[in-house]
Amino acid sequence: MALSGPQKTVVQTVGLVILMGSLAWAAVPFYDWFCRVTGFGGTTGVAEATPDEILDRVVTIRFDASKAKDMPWEFKPVEREMKVRIGETGLAFYEAYNPTDKPVAGQASYNVTPYSAGGYFQKIACFCFEEQVLEPGERIEMPVTFFVDPEIVEDPEAQYVHTITLSYTFYEIDLPEGYAALDAQAKTNTN
Repeated sequence: MALSGPQKTVVQTVGLVILMGSLAWAAVPFYDWFCRVTGFGGTTGVAEATPDEILDRVVTIRFDASKAKDMPWEFKPVEREMKVRIGETGLAFYEAYNPTDKPVAGQASYNVTPYSAGGYFQKIACFCFEEQVLEPGERIEMPVTFFVDPEIVEDPEAQYVHTITLSYTFYEIDLPEGYAALDAQAKTNTN
């Protein structure tokens, strides 16, 4: 059975809408993958282990912290900068404090500048890989373990980078499902 002109147009339009919706849905994970692989936009890499080579060249790592507009925590780096040799493992800490009277969950997004260094700044472990939940009045120090990949000296755009800024922004997120139930039960028990 052949479709008439208006029916064919409707089928093509619906097909186009489905195709565009599928592409939009796939765009976010694809873009995230692309940024992690290339370091585009200052996205850092994730490494399983440190490199075998440590160069004599030193790079300054600066630490920056910010919060989304509605995030109630206080959030800051413990130290503002450190110097590490390229290939050497660095360990830095950020401090978070929940001044509210309720538990608050947060997730950190991150990037580095200059963007050309993004693909060479490698994290081994980071608080940003997991959601964080702080109890009322709780203060914690959260570690990030990292190194600058020695391959940076071979990149024509990144080889002259002497300072890299690692920036985190914390956003409030919903409490984990099981945690929210425990919190509700605790409130019921205190009343």
